[in-house]
Amino acid sequence: MTTYVLVHGAWHGGWCWRDVAARLRAAGHEVFTPTLTGLGERAHLCSPEIGLQTHVEDVLKTLWYEDARDVVLVGHSYAGLVVREAADRMPERVRRLVMVDAWAARDGESLDDRAPRFFRDWVDSVTVNGLVPLTSASTAGVTDPAQVAWVEPRLTPQPRRTFSDKTRLTGAVDAIACRAVVCTPAGPMPFPQLPREFGWDATELDVGHDAMVTAPKELAGVLLEDA
Repeated sequence: MTTYVLVHGAWHGGWCWRDVAARLRAAGHEVFTPTLTGLGERAHLCSPEIGLQTHVEDVLKTLWYEDARDVVLVGHSYAGLVVREAADRMPERVRRLVMVDAWAARDGESLDDRAPRFFRDWVDSVTVNGLVPLTSASTAGVTDPAQVAWVEPRLTPQPRRTFSDKTRLTGAVDAIACRAVVCTPAGPMPFPQLPREFGWDATELDVGHDAMVTAPKELAGVLLEDA
């Protein structure tokens, strides 16, 4: 049995892993899908004071309180920053990282530092009271009407600070095996380039950015390879 911890990206919650988690559990594995503070069913805790370090602590507390060991730690999109820092701080509990169309940064860098200028400009243009709204599932590559109807009501604002906080890494994370899942067709974000920069193995899925929603069977199949 493998223990998976699946961490969602910006604007989402643990709910988005529903269909992937069901397939992993059906194969006999243990799965945790924490929701980061201020998002999803924890939206009542949302505050502009929430930053990257808050979300790193969410994952660390999940590993600790669930006594999760030898973990395959999966991060989608923004959560790439979250899971890399969590793994760097608790490497003894993480066997492998999987980065699903995920951001990555070096020590002292933020998502803002890594993001294209147009993305930063868009984020700043829509931010209200320190929160970044997202109302369209198509922004995350979800276009099927049934999936849109499920996703859009569950999207919640993302604290702006999570994109500007600097990641803090000692280098321990670089010793942990990592696989990147690059979702195609590739958009304007740098996800396809990151595996080459960081030296990760890479798998391509032609499923769009929100693979856990649009192609749970295919994504679960990739994750099961890491069991």
